[in-house]
Amino acid sequence: MRIIVLMKEVPDTWGDRTLDLETGLLNRAASDPVLDEITERALEVALTHRDSHPDAEVVLLAVGPTATMSTSLRKGLAMGADRAVHVADDALIGADLTLTAETLAAAIRRIGFDLVVAGNISTDGGGGVLPSMVAELLGVTGVSSLSSVTITEAGVSGRRNTEVGSAEVSAALPAVISITEALPDARFSNFKGIMAAKKKPFETIGLAELGVVVDEATPRSIVIAVSQRPARTAGIRITDDGDAGQQIADFLAQNQLIKGRSA
Repeated sequence: MRIIVLMKEVPDTWGDRTLDLETGLLNRAASDPVLDEITERALEVALTHRDSHPDAEVVLLAVGPTATMSTSLRKGLAMGADRAVHVADDALIGADLTLTAETLAAAIRRIGFDLVVAGNISTDGGGGVLPSMVAELLGVTGVSSLSSVTITEAGVSGRRNTEVGSAEVSAALPAVISITEALPDARFSNFKGIMAAKKKPFETIGLAELGVVVDEATPRSIVIAVSQRPARTAGIRITDDGDAGQQIADFLAQNQLIKGRSA
């Protein structure tokens, strides 16, 4: 069985997050890049299965800048993945969800797969639909937001929790699944794993090798304007001289937050 784990590099959660006011893109140089924690948990799902199925192969797949992504993917290799594939192309800078999904689907077809495991939502975007888009493009079943996962040679199953309850779901392989933070934290890499990662296969490919074309004729979602968030201003202070409630009501009515009484 070949399990592909979608990995994503994001700005450190504890660092600064700002937008480039000229391009409208996230300024990824403002903080240190790290592997998104949810993708590390997705990797742990694959590695846990391989622990009891040594013949399974775990492949890391990522789309991102060349400057730091190799370091992040090497971390995944040190944790135990067998090999990594990095799609790197300047045309992918600022890629929307559609282009990202098309690129990932093309790379997955090229690699070959039985199961694709992804996080349900990234910390730097929040779209939450990429795994389902990839499943649609691949023409396989997609099962999203699993809080537990069981993988067999024939299929994958787990529990999906929603606002109205929970359900046991399953799908035959090949399939694409996404997992939530209810799954266990990723394992730590040890010295042996770090040294072994240096010798594991690491392939870097471009869009041309995948047959993905990026041109102005293809509809994409784009940023048309971006501006700095205004600085916070001092609010109105109300002193209670016995009529604070009336002052608050008047303020809300003046700002059309409540309907004022007619004269």
